Order: sequence, then C-alpha cells, then structure tokens
Amino acid sequence: MPSTVREPDNAIEVFPLPSHIQVERDVGLTMADGTRLSANVFLPANAAPLPVILALTPYDKDIDVREWAARSIQRRKQMGLGMGRFRVSECTPFEAPDPAYWVDAGYAVVHVDLRGRGKSQGEYEPYGSAEMADYPHIVEWAGTQAWSNGRVALHGVSYLAIVQWHLAAAPPPHLEAIVPWEGNSDRYRDVLYHGGVPETGFYRLWLRMMNPDAAKDAPPDGPSRTPPISEVNVRSAKLENIQLPALICGSFSDQGLHTKGCFDAFQRISSKQKWLYTHGRGKWTVYYEADALAYQRKFLDHFLKDADNGMPKEPRVRLEVRKTIDTYEVRGEPDWPLPQTEYKKAALDAASRKLSFGAPAESSLRYDAAAARGATFELEFEQATELTGHMKLALAVSTDAGDDIDLLVGIEKLDALGQVVHFEGRENDPHGIVANGWLRASHRELDPGRSKPWQPWLTHERVQLIKPDQVIRVELEILPSSTRFEPGESLRLIISGRDVFSNAMHNHRELCNQGNHTLYTGGKYDSHLLLPLIPR
Repeated sequence: MPSTVREPDNAIEVFPLPSHIQVERDVGLTMADGTRLSANVFLPANAAPLPVILALTPYDKDIDVREWAARSIQRRKQMGLGMGRFRVSECTPFEAPDPAYWVDAGYAVVHVDLRGRGKSQGEYEPYGSAEMADYPHIVEWAGTQAWSNGRVALHGVSYLAIVQWHLAAAPPPHLEAIVPWEGNSDRYRDVLYHGGVPETGFYRLWLRMMNPDAAKDAPPDGPSRTPPISEVNVRSAKLENIQLPALICGSFSDQGLHTKGCFDAFQRISSKQKWLYTHGRGKWTVYYEADALAYQRKFLDHFLKDADNGMPKEPRVRLEVRKTIDTYEVRGEPDWPLPQTEYKKAALDAASRKLSFGAPAESSLRYDAAAARGATFELEFEQATELTGHMKLALAVSTDAGDDIDLLVGIEKLDALGQVVHFEGRENDPHGIVANGWLRASHRELDPGRSKPWQPWLTHERVQLIKPDQVIRVELEILPSSTRFEPGESLRLIISGRDVFSNAMHNHRELCNQGNHTLYTGGKYDSHLLLPLIPR
C-alpha cells in the first residue's frame, strides 16, 4: 500500500482542577529593582513544606486553557497544522507543568508571569537583561516560602525550557535540578539563522505576537546578508557551566526550532547526572503523556526527594526509533551520539543520481536554484538498517551567477514502492521528513576546535563570498534523527535552492540564490553523505 498522510492531531481535553488542591493566586514577588511579579501557587491541603516545581512563563499563567486551546486549534487548522493530543487541568498554562498531576505527586507547583506579561509589572523584553536578572530572585523566593522545603526544580517546554539553561549556568542556592523539555540553547544557530540561512517563519511571527515593539530586533524582511554572530544580541547560555542534574528532552520532529539546541546542550553541559529523552512526535503530546510524566517524576523524586528509585541506573538516553509517523521502537542507550555508531560514507554519483558505498567516477549535474527540488540521490537498503544520530553532507558546488549559495537539504524515507514515508514535522505538521539541513555558503567557515567528523560547527564570524563558477567545498550539518529502514526501503537525499520541508510557521524565503547550481561528485571531489549506522 502507498504511504498515506494522516490529518493533524487536534484533541485537547481540559478538566477542572481537583477540589482538594489549594490555589493561592496572584502572590506577589518583588524583584531587585522593585518590580512586582505575579505567581500562582498550588498546594495539597494541610501539607508540610514540599519540594517545588517552578515554571517561568511569558504566556500568562491565568489564560483559560480551554480558550487558548480552541483559539490555537482553529488557527492551526487553517494552516494545516495541529496541537497534538493531551489532557490537562484548566490551571495549566501553555507549555507548563500541570498542577493537577504534580501536586498529587507530592510537590508544590508555582507558575510565575515574567515581567511585563500577564499580571506582572514591568516592560517585556524576550530574554532581556532585566528578565534574566529576575530569574535567580524568583528561584530564591520559591525556595524560602513557608510551603517550600527549600528544594526547587525548573520545569517546562520551549521558552520555559530556554530560561533554564541561563539559570542553571549560574544556579542560585535553592535550585537543585532542571527539566528543560525541548528548548533551543543557541538562538542564532538553532532558530534565527539555520546554517546562516535566515528563518523567515516562526520567530518573526512569535516576536510580533508577543511584543510588536520588540519586532525591531527580528531579522529584516527581504534578502540581506547574514550578520556575523558577534553582531547579533542572542544572549546564549554558557552550557559548559551547567553541573546540576538535568533531564533534557530532544525531539527529531522540531527541527529548525528546538532539535539542534537540545542535543547540543546534552553533549555540552558538564553535569555528571544528565539524561536525554528523545522522541519523534509532537512536543505537547509527549510532554503530558503518561510515560513521559512517569519518567519526569522518577527523575524529580530522586533529586528533590532523595527517593531510592533506581534513577541513577536508568540508561543515559531514552531512544525512540521511528518507523512511520505512528510507529516506533523504544530502548535505552548509554550516551549520545550512540557509542556503537559506525559512520559510513555514501558517495554521491551525479551520473546515476544514486548514493553508494563505492567510489564513483567524476561527474557533475546542474539544477535551477529556483526549482522546487533541485537534485536528488537515492540509496536502497538491502537489509534492515537503523540510522540514528547526526548526518553530514560534504559537497563540492558552484553557482553560475551571484556571489553566494543557499543549500537547503532534506532526507526522506521511501517505502518499498517508492512512496514517501512521512513523519511528524514542525508545529505538528504530518507532512514531515526524516531530517533537514541548511547552509549559506558565505558562512561555510568551520571551527576546527568544535567540529566533529559527524557534526560540522560553523564559526559564523567571517563572510566568504564566491565568484561565478568557483568550485567550493562545504560541510553541512543535518540535524539529529533516528529512523529504521526495512529491506527494499530507501533513503532519498534532496539538495535544493529552496525549502525541502516548510509550512506556514517554518520557512526560508530570503534566499541569495541566482542562476544554476552545479554539484561535483566522485574522484577528487569526494561529495558524500556521512551516515550514522547502528549495528544490530
């Protein structure tokens, strides 16, 4: 049967907060500059001081989730996107922990409106210096209240995860653990400029929604040079300073927003007690599902309650290997990338449009940089094959016009009939592919100290323009993924001057391409796709 694409999931159930949970609403917190923030505190009846689960939100802690869900679902349906499937109490802010679950698990739950949002005073500036100065004060307030036993953990998705990197890098005394559930850790590389290519969908829409006045800080509309990273105020956290216990969630489905930053953060933080929970589905569906909640609870019970529950013996990585959009296998692994990975070059052959493990003769092909798909190369697997980890594309390329090249790359899975097998994509888009990569050639300079054989690291400091017909070598990062291929199924590599996968909230429309691109393969060019093969 040919592959089919299901409709986006939009099934959110909201239930009343159980009556036995006490709520203290709009509790005031005074910051160092006198600004008053607002918090909601959720507690069990007549409880002794408890460990605290704290969420710092810009999305208004008091918005009725039913209203938010209905509004979001309607808007996303119009764009062919979804919200996922989950069930939460009515007191659960967007992307925050549900007090109905966590209070019954023996925790005090605190939701705090960041300055300038909801009922908090002050001016809102996303990740601004004033907001960041508030972070440790909020934690210390939560750790010193009568209902608190002084042990605080941070929890939440996306923005609520990103703030955790900053706090954990210089932790206040009462912060003992973090649960950054899908949060980018380098806004320049992860969100704003993918391989140097400006992202023109999500971030600008989000920034204009959150604060129209702050939209001036978004990249300009219209084709432009990508600025060096030193000229962009991104306030990235110092991940190497993080030593707290951390449960990090990284998905294969949120590429171009959180995927890269989560996997990079797991590898870069210095904590000896860190776990990576991977998946390939919708981030909100997974965040609130029973398996993930049980894993989060086991982690927090151990580090905030000293529970002897076996958490230290849990495999460092919870791996989800995708087969289709709805089927996957789960197993534990000791680290990321997987230690047993066997990296193997699949050579591009322009003459046959195939990938092979042989040594093809030199050849080249040309494609229109404005074409929908550019050039494709396929590799059929003769035996069951798992690809888990980072792929890298090494390429020799030129353009016959202009002084720069934008390369937008995708990896697809084809079933035995040659039909595309879709996966969950950005914003719960059911038309997603295996993995994406992007590169603006003028930003191709690599950092030799940080690059790995399977993951090139761009400096984003020096602009190297090119001349027409100048052949250059580039190395392009393809974001982490985990996919199983059965015998007779194929991998398709797509190299294009336009988006291979995009939707209304994720795209790259400010491209520098002109004329035609030429790819050079075989012989001295050594153009190849490096594959992370996992032996069975």
